[in-house]
Amino acid sequence: MEYLCLLGVLVIVVGFALGLDTVAVVVISALVTALISGIDFVSFLRILGKGFIDNRMVSIFFLTLPTIGIIERHGLKKAAVNLINKIKNLTPGRIFDIYTAVREIAALFGISLQGQVQFIVPLINPMAQAAGKVNGELTELEVDQIKGRAAASENFGNFYAQNLFIGSSSVLLIASTMKSLGHPVETNSIVINTLPIAIICYLLCLGYNHIFDQKLKKAKVK
Repeated sequence: MEYLCLLGVLVIVVGFALGLDTVAVVVISALVTALISGIDFVSFLRILGKGFIDNRMVSIFFLTLPTIGIIERHGLKKAAVNLINKIKNLTPGRIFDIYTAVREIAALFGISLQGQVQFIVPLINPMAQAAGKVNGELTELEVDQIKGRAAASENFGNFYAQNLFIGSSSVLLIASTMKSLGHPVETNSIVINTLPIAIICYLLCLGYNHIFDQKLKKAKVK
């Protein structure tokens, strides 16, 4: 009988293979597993509702997707490009330098920017491409490289600076995990040890972006 509980996994495999609606497949799979396990339908709904309420903050992320799409459609990307065209001596690398610094400083104060969707796609990437076109049109490869480096700037700033705020979930998780393993650490010590890592990351990004700017410049000269 215990193996019958795995029918829920089979439902997911078959549903995904047939290309059915993802949410519907997952819910049906959970329902099948619950009924086979002896959980009645009302209890299943109660568990499902509790899970949604406990994790409702996660779904807020999906609200940002249509919001950013609407903003882009009404000229956000164009406004960003026009701004870059008015500023002299601004290169893709310097834009990435500024964004990485902003990302790390925001993390220091516990401010979550959620950058890839809200900043990189509608703002940083178009701005960097506009700066790269000052000396001539970009090739398809250069456009892809700028996209990748824009995304990398967000990842570098987020990953290496996420433990700079003493009340962040990652810092609290590290402290609680170490305590449960018999190695208690103070949250402020985690932050102090993260600070040099964040600084080193930023300095490496400066060099990384400068080299990229030089490559773009040489390519345009040729």
